Amino acid sequence: MVEKQLQELIAGWDGSLQWRYAHLANAAALLWEETEGINWLGFYLIDKETDKLILGPFQGKAACTEIPIGKGVCGKAAELKKAILVPDVHAFEGHIACDSASRSELVVPLIDSTGEVVGVLDVDSPMTGRFTEEDRERFERYAKRISSALWS
Repeated sequence: MVEKQLQELIAGWDGSLQWRYAHLANAAALLWEETEGINWLGFYLIDKETDKLILGPFQGKAACTEIPIGKGVCGKAAELKKAILVPDVHAFEGHIACDSASRSELVVPLIDSTGEVVGVLDVDSPMTGRFTEEDRERFERYAKRISSALWS
């Protein structure tokens, strides 16, 4: 049900930056409402000129505005081009604490049609061990849908 609703929310992108952000904002709101036990969910998008992830649409408390590629969970997921599930962020070397209440994190890269990482979908929880492999697989499906709809 969520995947179908997500697909409908992000359909019809006209190629503009404004509509991409509008679709990402709706996607963040939908996934936030449909995911229990989280305190932040949103997108960071790559700025190729600075080689950093820049804060995009999100739900939750104020967040870090930029993250260098390769740094923290988000930067590492972008660098490796793969999802990273962290049961305890305090055990992740180099974790960037945007919200000290966060205890676990799941980050999934957004990959365009050429195979390049264009951003990440980041989900944080105040509970240690909140995310499962099933969550990782589900959010990978969401990220793939979002990527193909907005970066094709």
